Amino acid sequence: MSVIRVHNSLTGRKEPLEPLVPGRIGMYVCGDTVYDLCHMGHARSKIVFDVVRRYLMYRGFEVTFIRNITDIDDRIIQRAAEQGRDIATFTAHYIAEMHKDYDALGILRPDQEPRATQFVPAMIAMTQQLIDKGYAYVASDGDVMYSVSRFARYGQLSGKRLSELRAGERVEIDAAKRDPLDFVLWKQAKPGEPWWDSPWGRGRPGWHIECSAMSEAFLGTRFDIHGGGLDLKFPHHENEIAQSCAASGDSFAQLWMHNGFLTVDNEKMSKSLGNFFTIRDALKIVRDPEVIRCFVLSSHYRGPVNYAADQLEHADAALGRLYGALRDVPAQAAAEAESGEGSAHTQRFRAAMDDDFNTPEAFAVLQTLARALNSAKDRGDGEEAGRLAAELRGLLAVFGLGSLSPAEWLRKAPQASGVEADAALAARVEAQIQARLAAREARDFALADRIRDELAAQGVILEDRPGGKTEWRRG
Repeated sequence: MSVIRVHNSLTGRKEPLEPLVPGRIGMYVCGDTVYDLCHMGHARSKIVFDVVRRYLMYRGFEVTFIRNITDIDDRIIQRAAEQGRDIATFTAHYIAEMHKDYDALGILRPDQEPRATQFVPAMIAMTQQLIDKGYAYVASDGDVMYSVSRFARYGQLSGKRLSELRAGERVEIDAAKRDPLDFVLWKQAKPGEPWWDSPWGRGRPGWHIECSAMSEAFLGTRFDIHGGGLDLKFPHHENEIAQSCAASGDSFAQLWMHNGFLTVDNEKMSKSLGNFFTIRDALKIVRDPEVIRCFVLSSHYRGPVNYAADQLEHADAALGRLYGALRDVPAQAAAEAESGEGSAHTQRFRAAMDDDFNTPEAFAVLQTLARALNSAKDRGDGEEAGRLAAELRGLLAVFGLGSLSPAEWLRKAPQASGVEADAALAARVEAQIQARLAAREARDFALADRIRDELAAQGVILEDRPGGKTEWRRG
C-alpha cells in the first residue's frame, strides 16, 4: 500500500500518515456552534473532512470519526433569550436543522457527536488538572484562566510568539488576568445564565476546553488527526494544544489539517455585506446537492474557494459529463464488471489523493476515465464499457458522488428554478410518453410528433432508444 502524505499545519510540511495503531485512524474535527442555520463555510469544511474520512476508509483504514457540537455559549444564550426559548429546546432545534443540511449534502454522520453540555464534568476535571500543575489559576473575578506564559510551546501551531502578540495583537483588557493573553477555562455564571456546580462556584466552561475534554474522552490523550477550518487555527486550536498537552503530558494530535476559507464573489462572506448564504440557499439553486460537493472538491482543501453562480455552473457541467458517460451502460454490466483495482485510472486517482488529498487532480482523473468510457461505448465494446463504468462509479463513491442514475440526473432541476417540480413533471411526461406510444401504434404519427414537439417547447427532450423504449430529459 502506498503512503498517504498529509500537510501537517503544526510543522508546515507534508508528512506520512503513520497511524498510532496500525490500520486504525482516530480523527477529531471541530463541529458547529448551534445557534443558526448552517452556512456555506460550514458546508465546505464538512465536505472536505467527509471526503478525507471516506478516502481513508476506501484505503482500508478503520476510522473513528468524532465531531463535536457546541451547545452552550454566549451567542446561544443570547439568541435563546431573544426567542423566549429554553437553551435545551433552542439547541435541539438547530441540531436537527444541522443534521438535515448535512444529510442533504451526503455527509456521513460521525461515529460520535458529543455535545458540550454532556461533558461538563470532564471539563471541570481537566481544568482542575491544569490548576494543580500550575498552568491555570483562579482570577480575582472568580473565573479560571489558563496562563499562556507557562506553556513554552504556545504559538507553535499558528507561528505566533507571545512577545509579538502582546505588542501587535488587539487583546481584551481584563484586570483580573495576570496576562492579557490568558484565556478562560471556566467562567462564573451571570444572573439568568445556565450554570453547573464546580470547585470554583457556579459557572460554565469556556469554549476552548470543550474540544480538549471531548477528544480525550473518545480518542485518548494522543490521536492521529485533528481537523477544522483555518479560522480555528488561532486561537482555538492553539489553545487546545496548550490545554491538552499541559494536562496530560502527552503530544495530543499527531497531524493537524486546516481547510481554507470560502469567499463569495471573491469577498469574505458576511451578513453585513449582504453576501451571506446558508446551505439551504445554495440547495435551492443547484440541480442536486452533489453539485455543491463537486464545487467544493474542485479546489484543494487548503486553498481558498470562491462561491459564485458560475462556479456552481462549472461544477454542474463537470458532474454532468460524468453522469453522461455512465449513460447507456446497462446497470447489470456495470455491476458485474471488475472494480478496476489495478487500472491506471485508479492508480492515478490514488496517487492524487495520497498527495495531501488532492481532490482537483483526482477529479481530473475521473474526467479522463469518463472519456475512456465514452470511447468504449463508441466502439461498441460493451465489456470494456461495463468495466470502466464500474470503476467510475466506485471512485465517484469515494467523493460521495454518483448516487443517482444518469436518467435521474438529467431529469432534475433546481428547486428555485421556476420550472415544474421533478415528481410532478415526471408523472406528466410519462403520461405523455404513453399517449405518444399509443398514437404511434395507431399510426397517428402527426399526433405523436405534436406530443414530442409540445414537450420540447416545455424543455423536455424525448429520446427513442433501442427496443422501443423512450427516455426523457430536461433540455
